[in-house]
Amino acid sequence: MKLQGIFADITTPFDHKGDIYKVKVQHNVEKWNRTTLAGYLVCGPAGEGALLSSEEKIAVWEMVAKLAAENKLLIAACAAPGVRETVGLTQRAADLDYKAAFIESPHRLPETAMLYFRSVADQSNLPLILAGAEPDQLAAAAQHPNVIAVCDRQGRAARPGLHVLVGSAAHLWSALESGASGAILDFAAAAPYAAISIWEAHRTREQEAGLDLQNRIRRAAELISECCGVPGLKHAMDLNAYYGGPPRLPLVVPAAATRQEIEEAFRELKG
Repeated sequence: MKLQGIFADITTPFDHKGDIYKVKVQHNVEKWNRTTLAGYLVCGPAGEGALLSSEEKIAVWEMVAKLAAENKLLIAACAAPGVRETVGLTQRAADLDYKAAFIESPHRLPETAMLYFRSVADQSNLPLILAGAEPDQLAAAAQHPNVIAVCDRQGRAARPGLHVLVGSAAHLWSALESGASGAILDFAAAAPYAAISIWEAHRTREQEAGLDLQNRIRRAAELISECCGVPGLKHAMDLNAYYGGPPRLPLVVPAAATRQEIEEAFRELKG
């Protein structure tokens, strides 16, 4: 499986009652389909996966699977606190023709995280992309033959034959130049063309253009990944004619000053 290019960590649209907004799922996916994004991570960190029930995750996976263009590779975020539930989710995702499972460790103790990763890898019928741990932990867990990639904010934790994906748009160019095969970015849900342009500059070895593009997105990317999180990302999506909408409680819409800062940072990244 080739994990190359830009994958969008897509948001989950909610209405103002906190219910999944099915029409807006369709609106966003159809717009992303018109880009050259390599695929979508569904119900991941940007999708507020930790705030969704298992039934809601499966419902969103099913909607996206029906709407996604054939050339988009689908990755399901399947992590749950327990191994049994996580493995069950990977099986449901496989039934819906997802090609990989994104597993971000819910456990912070290194020995617990390692046992979690290895136990899920042993039992999952989907290959795994691991995230949510220190680079050395990811590299160790990635020795398992059912692990095909790791996702790290800076694109670290490499070993021969393993895909390394960068998880932060603020580090996109440097990670690609250091050997990352691609990226899974929440930023790409709001500004896919900006992220794709950096990937294309890397692919065609246009270093000056790539550095310039990275500098142009830096402030916007840092605002999303380091300051505002999902609520800020959703506001940026609204600015770019996607549907962001409200986050699910306890997340809240950014304050007016923060929204203005996001608007200024994304002003040149529309369309």
